[in-house]
Amino acid sequence: MRRNLIDQFLHQTQIAGLISGRDVAKRLSTGAMIALVCVYAGFQDRTLMVCASIVLLELIVLPLNKRAAQFDRPIGLTAAIPIFLLNWVSMVPYMAFAVILSQSDSMPFVLAGYIWAFGVFVHVTNAFGLLPFYNWTQMAPAFVTIFWMLWNLSQNPVYDAPSIEWGIALALMVVYVVNTFDTMMRQKDTHNALSRARKEANARLAELEHLSRYDSLTDLMNRRAFDETLQQQMTESREKLGVTVFLIDLDGFKPINDSYSHTAGDAVLIETADRLRQLARQYGGKAARLGGDEFAIMRHNISDAEQARAFGSTIAVALNRPITFEQKTLTIGASVGIAMQSQGIMAPADLLSGADQAMFVAKDQPDTDAVIYKKDAFPVRPSLEDREILLTAMRNNEISPFYQPKTCIETGKIMGFEALSRWQNPERGLLFPASFIPVINDLSLQGEFMIHTARRVLEDISQWKAEGFDPGQVSINLSEVTLATLSGRDELMGLVAQYPTIRHHLTFEITEDIFITRSADIIQQSIKIFRSAGIRISLDDFGTGFASFQHLRELEFDELKLDTTFVHDLGVDPAATVLIDGFLTIGEGLGVQVIAEGVERKQQLELLRGLGCQIVQGHYFGAAMPFSETLLRLAVGDTAATIAKAKQDNAA
Repeated sequence: MRRNLIDQFLHQTQIAGLISGRDVAKRLSTGAMIALVCVYAGFQDRTLMVCASIVLLELIVLPLNKRAAQFDRPIGLTAAIPIFLLNWVSMVPYMAFAVILSQSDSMPFVLAGYIWAFGVFVHVTNAFGLLPFYNWTQMAPAFVTIFWMLWNLSQNPVYDAPSIEWGIALALMVVYVVNTFDTMMRQKDTHNALSRARKEANARLAELEHLSRYDSLTDLMNRRAFDETLQQQMTESREKLGVTVFLIDLDGFKPINDSYSHTAGDAVLIETADRLRQLARQYGGKAARLGGDEFAIMRHNISDAEQARAFGSTIAVALNRPITFEQKTLTIGASVGIAMQSQGIMAPADLLSGADQAMFVAKDQPDTDAVIYKKDAFPVRPSLEDREILLTAMRNNEISPFYQPKTCIETGKIMGFEALSRWQNPERGLLFPASFIPVINDLSLQGEFMIHTARRVLEDISQWKAEGFDPGQVSINLSEVTLATLSGRDELMGLVAQYPTIRHHLTFEITEDIFITRSADIIQQSIKIFRSAGIRISLDDFGTGFASFQHLRELEFDELKLDTTFVHDLGVDPAATVLIDGFLTIGEGLGVQVIAEGVERKQQLELLRGLGCQIVQGHYFGAAMPFSETLLRLAVGDTAATIAKAKQDNAA
């Protein structure tokens, strides 16, 4: 407590020294003015003595105040005490002018003395109101002075009055003093309140600045702060080793997020951030969360590619360690892309782009956890401009479904269609899926593309029905994002719910390779939800993927589509016939429909007919066509068998 009081006294003394030294000219000029008034009132000798005292004290205290005002050189207690005493004593002569005038027989001069005394009060409270040691010690003699002045008046015969009247004046003076003290106390409270409000505002501003630069979940730098820091470090390190960026994408995060809840996903992200933060501190780097499950570390002390690759592997190993969440053990992996400024990459955007490309290569190579970007060895990846072009193409319906018929072998009747997307590019003409689907996948637009395609197909089914046609079962290839994520599935179901009278015409096709990356639990749940809504499920490209007989037992589906490679080898490879016969038997046993894809020749058709296959799809019955042409095909549906027979005879 004593140490705290001393520290406050020393601090206030330095501020008081600054204020007193600053106001010397003001005090002397106003002192000269009131001195002239005292001389004019007939008090020359007393005034001269007071003026001499003021000049002497100001000369003594001025250098001390200047020394106190040097905040870079804190003063000690031995220096502060004389500064305090001299500043206190130096006020006394100024108050003496008021006492002198209070002895005058002229009421105007007496009033001038009181006005001067009140002016000194105002000066003290304004100058030292926030310095209690100086404010209170100087106000005390000031108040003594006004009572002394009142005593002088009461003793002057010129102002003779009854004692009760002087008592009233004394009482009002006491009220004034008490009110002044109370005002000063409230002023202090007001200042403290304003100070607290200022601190709270500054803290809030600091918090907002922190939120604008740091991720709220992990407290790592966000993308904005990372970009700014990267720019600064690349500029500072240009003539040194350069900055190396490690871009990290978590493998297996989405299944955890979808299967165990977002709380589990957040726990994984927080633990990942803690491990990366520790690595960054240990190796002299900075870590950031760029968004979603993507993180980054920058280092400016990497000397060569081998050191960079070794640190990338260290990151992967650290993130591969199991994470415990609610008595569950969660495991993720990490793909690390590395880009080095020392390899001639000078712009932050180029460094991040290089690391991003290297990271995608690492994701495509299961045995490689860290890849270093080399400009000449990496293909150009799709850009944000490419993303906007694709989104615009979908908005403008440049990308639209074409329909390939599924046909009954015996009757030639169209039993349905498969929707296959085509892009009518204004510059490149009609593009097939192979030219734009990989770009959609690279840009993570599978969800947007799926919803766009489903919406167009539902609109076309509505149009078919309005024209009086039965389109049968219309198949849409379902993306992995839609089937194995809650958000994608819910968005698609929300769209389908808008078409309650036609959704029974929908078939969702899923490919076997989806079993590599997703758990059977969430796949089964999604399939059950789709089927409960009246949508059929088809297992596409059957026989070439990763579905096992166990999956056939566990999953609920309505259709098997034989892969085109088996149909292509019919009549050429005896094994193809045996396998297709087996698949047809499986389909019959499971009570599901089997469709053979890729039928192009009469020989294939006849062999399939002989094996008992009922529905086929392929160029023999027609390629994928725009919606307008399907209306014509459906319009002649009654003569479809005749047309099919004629085509068979011509082909023979």
